[in-house]
Amino acid sequence: MSIKTAYILAIVGAACWGLIGLFVQNLYVYGFTAWDVVAIRSIFAAVILLIYMALLNRSELRINWKHIPFFIGSGIISIVFFNWCFFTVMEQANLSLAVVLLYTGPLFVTILSRIFFKELLTVRKVIAIIITLFGCAFVVGFFPSINTVITASTLLVGIGSGFFYALYSIFAKVSSRYYGALTITGYTYFCAALFMITTNPFVSKLDLLLNWSVFLNSIGLALIPTILAFLLYTKGLSYIESSRASILSTIEPVVAICVGFLFCKPEL
Repeated sequence: MSIKTAYILAIVGAACWGLIGLFVQNLYVYGFTAWDVVAIRSIFAAVILLIYMALLNRSELRINWKHIPFFIGSGIISIVFFNWCFFTVMEQANLSLAVVLLYTGPLFVTILSRIFFKELLTVRKVIAIIITLFGCAFVVGFFPSINTVITASTLLVGIGSGFFYALYSIFAKVSSRYYGALTITGYTYFCAALFMITTNPFVSKLDLLLNWSVFLNSIGLALIPTILAFLLYTKGLSYIESSRASILSTIEPVVAICVGFLFCKPEL
């Protein structure tokens, strides 16, 4: 695969993340909480991926058990906790602040990639990260008028969302040395699903999943902004530097804002 193709895959994958609002907002209508939606996303994605691999691509199911910590890292430490931090900031402050703090992620990826992968920390990368942070702030309307009161705890949790978000690129980059994107995504969400099943009481709402609209939105959430997004981004990540892929992923808030403008009531 060419580097140019890898860039395109990472960008398209991140753009798919931006479509998440189409499905999440519909699930909120039925009374699901943010934590419930994380559980639905993880469980549906894990089931779909594992069934697909079991029926059509069994070779992708084979892993070395000593590599399980990588999938626990990408699935639980990254996916679960970045979602929790992100939704917490949305609840305590607003979406604009949550997005801006989430996209401190490229900064963390660049620093961690320098430490673990010896990727070069160039002036161009630093400038790109700074522009990214300010760009996201303008896109979501946080700048130029700042009318949000930020507490220390909200700020800390928000920065945590960026840190945990960044860890996916690190864990997935290590896993890509041994496995393809399908295996990495499948076991990442399998670990996340196991964690959510044991910690989330949303099973009391299983009757709601029998609602046709809820079921379709759950499937859509699992397929487009989850499975497809992570497969494409992880595939691209296998061929390019983690820091570059993370910076490219900031196409997500642009897509999310466009989706919100076209299909949702403005909340920014």
